[in-house]
Amino acid sequence: MSILDRARPEIRALTPYSSARMEARGGTVMLNANESPLPNVGPALNRYPEPQPPELLVRLAALYGVSAEQLLIGRGSDEAIDLLVRAFCSAGRDAVLISPPTFGMYAVCARIQNAAVIEAALAADFSLDVPALIAAATPDTKLVFLCSPNNPTGGALAPEAVQTVARAFAGRALVVVDEAYAEFSQAASAIGLLGQHENLAVLRTLSKAHALAGARIGCVLAAPDVIALLRRIQAPYPLPTPCVDAALAALEPAALERTRERIASLLRERERLARALRGAARVRAVLPSQANFVCARFDDGAAVYRTLLAQDIVVRDVGRYPGLRDCLRLSVGTPAENARLIAALGAAEVAA
Repeated sequence: MSILDRARPEIRALTPYSSARMEARGGTVMLNANESPLPNVGPALNRYPEPQPPELLVRLAALYGVSAEQLLIGRGSDEAIDLLVRAFCSAGRDAVLISPPTFGMYAVCARIQNAAVIEAALAADFSLDVPALIAAATPDTKLVFLCSPNNPTGGALAPEAVQTVARAFAGRALVVVDEAYAEFSQAASAIGLLGQHENLAVLRTLSKAHALAGARIGCVLAAPDVIALLRRIQAPYPLPTPCVDAALAALEPAALERTRERIASLLRERERLARALRGAARVRAVLPSQANFVCARFDDGAAVYRTLLAQDIVVRDVGRYPGLRDCLRLSVGTPAENARLIAALGAAEVAA
């Protein structure tokens, strides 16, 4: 059974909207899209952008080591999550499977689609409980979301765990590995497993390591037929021209070298912050992190949050997540910002 057989039949049969850019490219007299023939002030933005800009497709495919046919560019990972749920889950009938505490958009997108959300909690140490995850699935489970490194806990999955889950759901469900923070992790990417499992998809983004959160450029990597299915329901012009230009600039060799330097700096600062937190009086535990943040448990997380906010330091209160009561997620900032945070917590700098 092909994984496409698990997608919604009405989506497989859908005749997608055909935009003017998709029907005809090139030419010097462009009279097919009802655009303004003259630009406004500033950069020329009077023409619609390419739905999937060829140059950006090629650059991203090279970055992630896949073919252009295996990649769909969208508005961050959030759009990819939404497209996957809409393509595979029929309202009121199908389900997605998640392992909380994890990124909240998986459940939000499922509930917007009126798909059931099945939960198989992470283990006590916040590692993935693979047997429990597999056992929790129902025949109506169409998508399995895994986050590695996980947001908000920071732990990463071993490739063996991803393989086990992908094999267990072969022909049953699409396994989606969200790797928004992969560049900060030592764990091997699930991208290397795509050729072995047609029911596997990987989400990547330029928001974090490439410092383009404001550009909203992300992508889903999967088998070409899955990518083609998602393109059927994506908006006609999802990628604003300035965002595409920013992404192309970030993928130039010199910019990629700066990104590598920035990642190395953030990793050093992550360890500096974690060391300081472990020695802080109000900190009960610091979770191991392979992301660009640290999740820590405090004696009174809400009170610490308010104390930091009073000093103009904003962190994320994740106490509402299962198993994370009194926990705060602290993004790794600049060295100066991290020093302010450490001082505000009354923690001492600890030498490596």
